[in-house]
Amino acid sequence: MPLRPLTAIEARVLGTLMEKARTVPDSYPLTLHSVVAGCNQKTSREPPMNVGEGEAQEALDALKALSLAFETSGGRVARWEHNFQRAVGVPEQSAVLLGLLMLRGPQTAGELRINTDRWYRFADISSVEAFLEELRDRSEEKGGPLAVLLPRAPGARESRWAHLLCGPVAADQPAARTGGEGPPAALESRLAALEAEVAALRSAVQDLREQLGLSQPGQSA
Repeated sequence: MPLRPLTAIEARVLGTLMEKARTVPDSYPLTLHSVVAGCNQKTSREPPMNVGEGEAQEALDALKALSLAFETSGGRVARWEHNFQRAVGVPEQSAVLLGLLMLRGPQTAGELRINTDRWYRFADISSVEAFLEELRDRSEEKGGPLAVLLPRAPGARESRWAHLLCGPVAADQPAARTGGEGPPAALESRLAALEAEVAALRSAVQDLREQLGLSQPGQSA
């Protein structure tokens, strides 16, 4: 039976639990405070969020009702862990890819291979693509597709993958921030700023040469 679409906060909370289980096992399961901190990280998150404790608790309760997370007993503070693989019925590799897509938004297979390094080390891009295609082609008997290959954006070299845990995905959804090429408008803005800076430096050098009585390059004194 397919899961209902998750809300954006539920997906962020679930992805956070899945990430911390693999990257900081000594601190896992997570307290509510740790869940909130993980959801609101300034790095490795797209889009940035500001999730409050009440929202995080509500999301945890909803994930528990869907058997995607559960509260552990013992200790003075309640702790939470995910149950994603068992509830959804996917292997470790597929869970890792879906977790990264929940936290960082649409990514290419190459970006996913790099970004999953602390979670799971894929041998090559083709192995990443194989698991993504398996998620895309998942039968309705197993709950339906969990990933989709988005149409290649204008000017992009590769198509990006997105998860379907929150429902259908818009083709124009922004790419995850990876430090690579940005949108054309952003690049044009940066180029214009650099050109203005170069022009200002040239003017300053020209003024300094005139004050010192130096000849221009290529001219005799």
